[in-house]
Amino acid sequence: MIEPLDISHVQLRDRPLIVCDIDEVVLEFISPFTAFLRANNHDLLPRSFRLHGNIVSLLDGSEPGDDAIAAFQESFFGSQDLWQTPAERALETLEALSEDADVVFLTAMPPRHQTVRRTLLDRLGFAFPMIATEEPKGPVVAQLHGNRTLPVVFLDDIQRNLLSVREHVPDCFLVTMMANADFRAFAPPPAEGIVSANDWDDAARLIRKHIGRMA
Repeated sequence: MIEPLDISHVQLRDRPLIVCDIDEVVLEFISPFTAFLRANNHDLLPRSFRLHGNIVSLLDGSEPGDDAIAAFQESFFGSQDLWQTPAERALETLEALSEDADVVFLTAMPPRHQTVRRTLLDRLGFAFPMIATEEPKGPVVAQLHGNRTLPVVFLDDIQRNLLSVREHVPDCFLVTMMANADFRAFAPPPAEGIVSANDWDDAARLIRKHIGRMA
C-alpha cells in the first residue's frame, strides 16, 4: 500500500481544483531535452512516443542503453533551470484560470530535483504549489481532492497518468495535451473519458466549460 504523501503545503479553497502536470504541459521538455542531448553528442528523433529507441549517438548512430538514458535524464533534471522554458501561453492561461480555481502542479519527477524545479517555476512566474513524486498520480489526486464535491480537472501528456487518475477519481475531468507537435503526432488516441486539447487556449475553453465559468 502506497503511503499518503505530505501535501500539507497545499492549501485548497472552496472552489474547483485544477491539477496539472509540468513537463510538456507547463514547461517545454522535448525541445530542451533534445538541445541538452545534442550538447552531449546525442539526438532525440521523433520516431515513436517514447524516449527509449529514439535517442541516438551523433558520433556513430548507436542507441544508448537504459542506464545511459537514465543518466541523461538525471543530469538534465539536475540542470533543468538552464534548459527548460514555458510552454506557449501556459503562464497567462493558468493565471487566468486561477481566478476561479485552485491550481496545483503534480510532476512525475524524482523529489530530489524539486528544489531546482521550484526555483525555476518561481523565476518564470508559476507561483502555484507543486508536488513531485514518482508514485502513480491517481492516488495523489485522490488525496488532494478528498471528499470534495467541487469540480476537479487533471491535465497530463502521458495516458497512463490520466488512466491512473480516472481509476482513483472517477469524477475528474481529464485533459491530455502536449507542447511538442512532432512527438504529439505519435501519441496514442485518448482513452474513454479523456479529452484532447491542442494548446492552452483550447484547454482553457474545455476547463472553463467543465467548471461552469465561461471566459
